[in-house]
Amino acid sequence: MQPDHLPLETGSSSDIFVFGLNHRTSPLALREELALNPDELCRALTGLVAVGLDETVLLSTCNRIELYAVARVSEQTRTAVEQFLADLRGIAPETLRAHAYYETGYNAVTHLMRVAAGVDSMILGEAQILGQVRQAFAAAQAAGTTGPLLSHLFTLAARAGKRARAETEISRHVTSVSHAAVALARMQVAEIHRARALVVGSGEMAHLAAQALHRHNVTAIRCINRTYGRAEALARAFDGEALDWQQLPEALAEADVVIAATSAPHTVIQQRDVQQALARRDKRPLVLIDIALPRDVDEGVRALPGVFYYDLDDLNTFVQANLARREAALAGVDAVIAEEAARYMAWYRGRSVSPVIVALREKAAALAHDEVEAALRRLGNLDAGQQKIVERMAQRIVNRILHEPTTRLKAGAAGNAAPDYAAVVRDLFALDEESQ
Repeated sequence: MQPDHLPLETGSSSDIFVFGLNHRTSPLALREELALNPDELCRALTGLVAVGLDETVLLSTCNRIELYAVARVSEQTRTAVEQFLADLRGIAPETLRAHAYYETGYNAVTHLMRVAAGVDSMILGEAQILGQVRQAFAAAQAAGTTGPLLSHLFTLAARAGKRARAETEISRHVTSVSHAAVALARMQVAEIHRARALVVGSGEMAHLAAQALHRHNVTAIRCINRTYGRAEALARAFDGEALDWQQLPEALAEADVVIAATSAPHTVIQQRDVQQALARRDKRPLVLIDIALPRDVDEGVRALPGVFYYDLDDLNTFVQANLARREAALAGVDAVIAEEAARYMAWYRGRSVSPVIVALREKAAALAHDEVEAALRRLGNLDAGQQKIVERMAQRIVNRILHEPTTRLKAGAAGNAAPDYAAVVRDLFALDEESQ
């Protein structure tokens, strides 16, 4: 069982902690208010160090703002952090506290790893957060606010996130409507990258649909909208072609995949439009995907031969099935996080005994050196080779005597007894205070 608090250095009350707000604990309006651009992020990082934090990393995304830090953990520290972040945006500290979470030690370590693995995301397993975690650490490095503890933690958190995605299905199987639309199209069009795609509409959903097609390497993307200028803007964003609304019949006849996503209050693609298009297609199948609400495509097209039609209900069924697959991967992700957290803890605790081991070996080596010098003076005129034999003998004796205590001290560092082991060694060998 891991302790909640992990002293970073023997005799110190410093600890790793995370203070944050995310999509589960706070409203969007508050997260928007707290979001930091790159310049603000840099100033905030250095400002937090001035408050008294030893190391800091700030993770700011649309769904969360989290401070990871090393400091003396106390109620005063938490209050100082709340006041600092509140002052950035003129928010009452009490508002932050009402929506914030605060974890220390092992809980903070595993929280970051869960974030990096996509377990704590709004969309389970989403891939973007891993890059955002890496960018947050890079920004803190550039600001000079990182140190050995957060550096090692963020390295292993990135490793945990990468392993989770490689070894489990946490990020597989699409869970967004726009990507689900393209995934369903791929079931009917074997070489989706060669498909001729038509995006009907120009709003947010149309943009996401065009983006999903582009990410699947579809190069022949046409965009059509009642307002030509908006169709042109969308097409330009994805190297596509804009069409006038009057060209819809021609576009339906030529497309392999049609994704309809307008904000019209009624259907814009009628059954007769599709029938006429089919007559000009030489029996090529047509995939029609309607992601609009209310629907853009007449339900009657479902009965037409050669048409594969999917509406939002079909897409949601697909998405929910994929979410269930991702949820089934959680046990595997938890195992990865446990391994990487244990790896961090072993390194973390080992830091408390490393100075003691170094001091012990230095003291033993100094004593051995003094005794060798005294012995050589008493032995008289030894040649260089004979002196080397004496010196190496003393070194071997020191190494053999210290091997077992060093090994046991390192083994003890893997458990919670590391500070006790280190204290006993310091006391027994009267090591200098700087080794603590």
